[in-house]
Amino acid sequence: MRILTWHVHAAWSTAFVSGGHEYLVPTLPDRGPLGRGRPRTYLWPGNAIEVSPDDLRHEHVDVVVLQRPEEEDLARLWLGRSVPMIYVEHNTPRGDVPDTRHPLADRDDVTIVHVTHFNDLFWDCGSTRTTVIEHGVAEPDAHWTGDVARLAVVTNEPVRRGRVTGTDLIGRFTDIAPVDVFGIGVTGLAGPNVRPYEDPDQHVMHGFVARRRVYLHLTRWTSLGLSLIEAMHMGCPIVALATTEAAMAVPARAGVVSTNVAELRDAAQYYLEDHDAARRAGSIARRAAALRYGLPRFLADWDRLLADVTATPPVAAVLSAGGQS
Repeated sequence: MRILTWHVHAAWSTAFVSGGHEYLVPTLPDRGPLGRGRPRTYLWPGNAIEVSPDDLRHEHVDVVVLQRPEEEDLARLWLGRSVPMIYVEHNTPRGDVPDTRHPLADRDDVTIVHVTHFNDLFWDCGSTRTTVIEHGVAEPDAHWTGDVARLAVVTNEPVRRGRVTGTDLIGRFTDIAPVDVFGIGVTGLAGPNVRPYEDPDQHVMHGFVARRRVYLHLTRWTSLGLSLIEAMHMGCPIVALATTEAAMAVPARAGVVSTNVAELRDAAQYYLEDHDAARRAGSIARRAAALRYGLPRFLADWDRLLADVTATPPVAAVLSAGGQS
């Protein structure tokens, strides 16, 4: 199958383009938001092909995977024809939660596919048919050693997003151990014992995170951070807020999940002082991630959905609603 899809959230897209299809990635000269092309810091396979809007009209495309509302008009303009569409929603409900209405609520020509059961529960989709396809993550090459007695956080735009990403909570852990923060837009983080690592290559970041003793997940409101699943895949012990889907993703004994920050501080201190306990928790986290969030399951679920969508008339669309990366 030939799939037109934009590079929006590199972590999710890296898993998506690992399937057995050809992925056409719009690319503009300025590589701005609507034409980033392939990412510079993630390794994508050769079947993810950069293509200019001018060339798209002459390309065969079976299905379009949208991730932002404005992409639908662009797809129709650039392709010059109607093609079955899937819409991936990367945000948790906003506004008057839990009464937030989904933009495609009460539609009979779409299927809303949530990436977490939390989203399926909290979005008000009206009469629109919904289902869940959970995230899938390729197992990182790095494996946890925990030889560096520091805490690792992976997040994007923590300065701009503030309380959403739990940025205000980082300082409540720095008296226990230094906190290393990896991601996009982390340079502006300030404070004693906080060290930002701005937008490292994915495999480099995995290597750094795997050496830190504990993975700290402080995000208050997101479907499910893919970096949390990656940390579990690497075998990191997890200390996480019990918010959104994290409470279901991290099993018992894979770490500590709580809404009580004092309990999370105690857990981080415990794992910092007991390397063997951290290793045991991380081993459980790794097995759980492989079982629930393995890439083969994710790609098989998407293959079934893609086959279903392309078998419908071109006017039909599919919407996937999921979490932010």
